[in-house]
Parts: sequence; C-alpha cells; structure tokens
Amino acid sequence: MILIKSAAILVRHLNQARTKVQTIGFVPTMGALHRGHISLLEAARRGNDLTVCSIFVNPTQFNDPKDFEKYPVTLEKDIEILEANGVDILFLPSVDEVYPRGTSNLQQYDLGFLETILEGYYRPGHFQGVCQVMHRLLDMVQPDDLYMGQKDYQQCMVIRKLIELTGMTARLHPCPTLREADGLAMSSRNMRLDESSRQKAVIISQVLQRVCAALQPGPLEPITSAAELALAENGFKTDYVAIAAADNLELLDEWDGKRPLVALAAAYLGEVRLIDNMFIPITNSH
Repeated sequence: MILIKSAAILVRHLNQARTKVQTIGFVPTMGALHRGHISLLEAARRGNDLTVCSIFVNPTQFNDPKDFEKYPVTLEKDIEILEANGVDILFLPSVDEVYPRGTSNLQQYDLGFLETILEGYYRPGHFQGVCQVMHRLLDMVQPDDLYMGQKDYQQCMVIRKLIELTGMTARLHPCPTLREADGLAMSSRNMRLDESSRQKAVIISQVLQRVCAALQPGPLEPITSAAELALAENGFKTDYVAIAAADNLELLDEWDGKRPLVALAAAYLGEVRLIDNMFIPITNSH
C-alpha cells in the first residue's frame, strides 16, 4: 500500500496508474475504521482494478466544534486494517491540502429540501461541509466508482445530488449497513460509548424494527410518535424518528401501502449522537 499525503502527488500517481488500470474505486472515510468500512473496501476491490481510501476528519462538516475535537482517531490501527484488506493507496491529507485557501467563504451547494430535513435540519451546515470535502476529494481521485455506507442514508442522497450538480462521472454505490451481533449499526462513534451506554444503544435498532413491523397503510404519525416515546423512556434525547420515501427521502404523513419506505432515527445517548435507518420491505404491510 502506498501512503500519500500530498494532493498533487496523489493526482500525478493516479494519472500514471490510469495508463495501466481500467477502473479506480474510492472509499472516503474519517478513520476509526470498523467492519462496516471493511465491507466498503471489499466492494471497491471486487469492482475495480485499483482501490483508493482516504482518511480525513473534515472540520467543515462538524456544526459542533466539541464533536470534531472528540472524533476518535486510531490511525495506526486504521493503516493495519487497510494494508490487511489490500488497499492500493491511502490518501492522508492535512486540512491545508484539502482546503489550501482556508475553510471560510467556501462554495455553497444547492441541495434543495435535502438540507432542510432530518440531518440537514438538526445539523445546519453539515451537508455543505460534506459536499465541500467530497467535491475536492472526487476532483483529486477522479474515481470510476464511489462506495459509501447506507447507514448515512441521507448523506448518500446528498452525494448523489453533488455528483449531479457538478457533472462528475463517479458512480455512487451505497452499501448495506453492517451491524453488531445485537443489531447496533456499526459506527466510529460507538467507540465513544461507555459500557452501559453501549448496551443501551441497541435500543435504536430495536425501535426501528418495531416501526417496520407496525407499518400499515394509512397515517404514519402514531407509529413515529410511539417510537420517539420508546426512545425517551430509555433515556435517549431524540432528534427525530421519521418515515420517508426510500427513493427521494420525502417525509410522509400517510402511506399508500405501495411506496418503498425507509425509517430513520437520530438520538443522543449522553453526549454521543447515534443515527440509524432501515428499509421497510413492502411485504410487511399486510
């Protein structure tokens, strides 16, 4: 595995590689890697001749500076994981490499309603930061295929919109969420949970499973309200439990029994904010 810290060297190296390889797969990460990331790397290796992974904790997507400061950093372990999983290039840039002109007055992206709901609503500016870093990384890597985890369902939609807005040619592959044995969605933030919180955290996925099981054609608000109440009773501070159209994330009050749905939740357990989502198979409805 080659470790590259300079954007100019990365671009030069990849330009040379393109004379020998057909396709480049890219997995952007913020480090603190877990099995969910490994599944993205495996998908990238299966689908491409060359695999690039980046580790960059992006300051512009944290609307809470304390959250940025506490984001887990496990670089030595991450490098071991990447080497063991056959990654060809690790791009490890500094903030100055990604934002050579600084992080103020950056380009803004017209993300439409995606920025006003759910994560967009509760984390103002977050998706602009995601687009700022992803636009730069995609410009540098110019991948054929981009692999991202479906746990960040709304983020996948935002990146699809970014690719559309910029006219970039990368194909986005959202990959299924991996879960711990008890059902908790794998996340780097889980590292910040103490033992009792870690045991309790699984309640988010259990509540989402109950949402899926309770679904009937008709009004959806009673189902999401019951889910929010269940989280509150278990000590969570809930931002949202929502049911949306799976294809475009339109928030729905009523369901016709036909449209594919996704249930999404975000809640704090102590200081740690956890998110999760589940597709709702239509077979559940009758």
